[in-house]
Amino acid sequence: MSNYIENLPDVRGVYKFSEPLKKYTWLGVGGEAEVLYEPQDEADLQYFMQHKPQNMPVFILGGGSNLLVRDGGIAGVVIKLKNANFAQWRVVEDKFICGAGLVNFNLKKILPANCLGGLEFLCSIPGTIGGAFRSNAGCFGSELSQVLGCARVMDGCGKIFNVGAADFHFAYRHSEFPEDWIILEACFKTVNKSETEISAQIMQNDEYRRTHQPQGIKTAGSTFKNPPQQAAWKLIKAAGGDNMVVGGAHMSAQHCNFLQNNGTATAEDIEKLGNQIIEAVKKQSGIELKWEIKRVGQNINNDK
Repeated sequence: MSNYIENLPDVRGVYKFSEPLKKYTWLGVGGEAEVLYEPQDEADLQYFMQHKPQNMPVFILGGGSNLLVRDGGIAGVVIKLKNANFAQWRVVEDKFICGAGLVNFNLKKILPANCLGGLEFLCSIPGTIGGAFRSNAGCFGSELSQVLGCARVMDGCGKIFNVGAADFHFAYRHSEFPEDWIILEACFKTVNKSETEISAQIMQNDEYRRTHQPQGIKTAGSTFKNPPQQAAWKLIKAAGGDNMVVGGAHMSAQHCNFLQNNGTATAEDIEKLGNQIIEAVKKQSGIELKWEIKRVGQNINNDK
């Protein structure tokens, strides 16, 4: 334990020490968080950010769906907005405003009941609303940047302010905003549709997922970004990556851009397999795949 622990501010939320992060990620691998902090509410989080030890590393953990935590874990404090206070939502005219901790799947009930169209694609993206910002999450021809109006954020000093969608500099599966920004709340633009229309679209999206993508396994969704005018899975298959195995890690037989943990994989297995596939694809096609999964933390030997 570092000396940060002795100087943590007295908060109303929950501190967990040496907390295994594999419990919080869809891949089910990874080391420990030196400290996991679950703030009680926005004021509690703000107090923490204003009084935390100087230079203490802080990492924000969303739903853990598109994340690989390395086996050496994460130093400093990992913040998870788990409390229900961060998942509140409201409708103001044609705007849907919700907390960053709202789980995307919960939108399946909220959207139809309130005739909020245009956000159906978000229902099928694993994770939380706040977690979707960093990667500009999207599917079915839509992405977060297209429906976001503005957001409330908190910086590393605890200052809260509003920002517009342009301030995130969104691109395909990418955004650029300060690492210390914590998404508190998002305001989405919606389209008026009937409950029946919205429910039908959500069901159609769900059916596509069930038919074309693996379900009920330890995976983090799409492993690599699609290169321009290319499909990552086709490049992987052409390079033989669909048959590669490292320890307990392999690519899904149903969709070979979904890297899978068979239950025994380590984070090192998963990252090593991913890097081997990148090399194989580049050798076969000349195209270098880029990770879509965010990789964080330290390896066992403490190298990042």
